[in-house]
Amino acid sequence: MNNKPIYFEGLNGIRAIAVIGVLFSHITLDLELFGLNPFVLGQTADGKPKGWLLAGFGVSMFFALSGFLITYLLLREKETGRINIKKFYLRRIFRIWPIYYLYLAICLVMYVATGFFTITNSVFFYIFYAANVPLIIGTSLPLLGHYWSLGVEEQFYLFWPWITKLGQKWLVWITLGLIVFLFGLKVFLHIFFPNSILEVIIHVTRFHCMLVGALFAILYYQSNSLFLRITTHKFSQAIVWLIMVVIVANKFHLFSIVDNEIVAVVTAVMIMGQITQNGLISLENNVFDFLGKISYGIYVIHPLIIFGLGFIIRKLTMPQTMKYLLVYALIPLLVILLAHWSYKYFEKPFLRYKNRRFSVVKSANSKSGHA
Repeated sequence: MNNKPIYFEGLNGIRAIAVIGVLFSHITLDLELFGLNPFVLGQTADGKPKGWLLAGFGVSMFFALSGFLITYLLLREKETGRINIKKFYLRRIFRIWPIYYLYLAICLVMYVATGFFTITNSVFFYIFYAANVPLIIGTSLPLLGHYWSLGVEEQFYLFWPWITKLGQKWLVWITLGLIVFLFGLKVFLHIFFPNSILEVIIHVTRFHCMLVGALFAILYYQSNSLFLRITTHKFSQAIVWLIMVVIVANKFHLFSIVDNEIVAVVTAVMIMGQITQNGLISLENNVFDFLGKISYGIYVIHPLIIFGLGFIIRKLTMPQTMKYLLVYALIPLLVILLAHWSYKYFEKPFLRYKNRRFSVVKSANSKSGHA
């Protein structure tokens, strides 16, 4: 097997688009903290500020991307003779846990020190990577609500490596079957039992969005010619970018029951365009590479930065227009700066140790080839 680190061009660009979408969506939702109008972009039919869907779409993009990368790397690892499940989980621990628990600890200390928020029993769900449970039942802790997606990913990892050990022929049909079953169940519940707890669980947990990425990884690994022709065709790539423009313009909303699933498929097709260099637009550039590399840190820390700056900016005396510009410029700048520091001085030592001790198949998360 080739020991050269695996690096897929353009995927950091997709990460960058996803995390910036989440960041700007959450800034908009929290504009009241700054004494500003969260409905500045308008209002949806259900009374929510326009722009809030970008956060959910960004997470669906991350889910599809995660499913693709994890599955492809596991398939490459299987070429060595077997998938080492123990090392897989240790890799996840050293990648996800350090900044996850650091931010969690900072938030809990802030709760106690300031008295702004109360620590409830829901904290145990955050400690044990089940933050999607408080979201589902409506007991999310302040500044930690976004942890739901990290809980979903960790839960997906509990079973997916074991399934990936199966033969490739079975793996394709099992993956496709799971996608159809979960999506079909979601549609059935939405029609016959709308807003039921089970429908909410499937909508939030969204395993099928990760499985979309996984299915694309399997077919790409197998060099399926029909699949490659369809997903890398110029027409397919044009449709993908058209949908992305509509999403960024805050105009994408077909039906809530299928929106995130469409975004997952769009992301997976975009992945194919990037890694085969058949995409209409290349996302392989230094800015996207940098943002994608630190995207996990951006995602984890941004709510606390938004909250903290709210106290400062709302007291400033300036025209409202200038305050909007300050909020949308200063917060991303500060979040990116802190995420960069976190990556360079805190996360990177763990990543190097992970790669040195537990990586069976070497991979690079940047075109520079470094961790």
